[in-house]
Amino acid sequence: MAKSKMNDLHAFLIVAQEQSFTKAAARLDVTPSALSHTIRLLEERLGIRLLTRTTRNVSVTEAGAQLMNAISPLFEQINIELNALNELRDSPRGTIRLSCTDDQIETYIRPMLNNFLQKYPDITLEMYVDYGFTNVVEERFDAGIRIGDDINKDMIAVRIGPDWRLITVASPAYFEQHPKPKSPDDLSQHQCINIRHRAAGSIYAWEFNQDDHITSIKVEGQLVFNSTLHQLNAALDGMGIAYIPESLAEPYISQGKLQSVLTDYSPYFEGFHLYYPNRRQSSPAFMAFVEAIRYRPKEYRK
Repeated sequence: MAKSKMNDLHAFLIVAQEQSFTKAAARLDVTPSALSHTIRLLEERLGIRLLTRTTRNVSVTEAGAQLMNAISPLFEQINIELNALNELRDSPRGTIRLSCTDDQIETYIRPMLNNFLQKYPDITLEMYVDYGFTNVVEERFDAGIRIGDDINKDMIAVRIGPDWRLITVASPAYFEQHPKPKSPDDLSQHQCINIRHRAAGSIYAWEFNQDDHITSIKVEGQLVFNSTLHQLNAALDGMGIAYIPESLAEPYISQGKLQSVLTDYSPYFEGFHLYYPNRRQSSPAFMAFVEAIRYRPKEYRK
């Protein structure tokens, strides 16, 4: 196939995946008008309409869906083989795209990031902060981070941290004005700083260990974020009680900027894992990242 035809098919595939000329053009580093012209010429050459265009979105026709399903695995295989060529290089290189949350970056990635980037100057890490449980395959991420129990069985999972828990914290200034809760039920009398992981999802119910079983409690407050770091900042500013990862709160507790309560009620969860599909194993750059972030208990670290 001529190079121009290969490029046109690749352009069609990106538009079909993104369902948007604007987003596809950004990925391909071309203008939307140039991309639209390319697709129009492809359709004229094939003699069939591949895309249905409206003022709001773009969708594939029946013929377009058939073509997309046929060529998508071929381009995916090409990418895999190109990534495999990195094995012939002296130093791993490439871009690694991760779906994760901001507190996961703070706890698991930031501590190893500087050393990793200095050791592998040809590797680029792109981190997308997302609390919406994104499908990493559909969104073309190389990997994501989740609790082990939440990972599909067809994924490879590598533990990156120990078991962990969420704890309830607030500033000393807040507790000067409000009595400290002695049980989770007392939270109904407090301003609680909530989190909603997805725009269309429900507010996260706080989980506590009571009477040897986990109970979920819906708490109320004037603030709802979709980011744990903003929950932390609001708690530091004295705006209420937050329920955040202990590792994130601990430095501020040690400095006296936060106080923890109800810790005896906080259950532990399985440690976080980096997860990815099998096809990603062929990249030396990615495997270098896996080894750098892999959890190693202190007694086994060198």
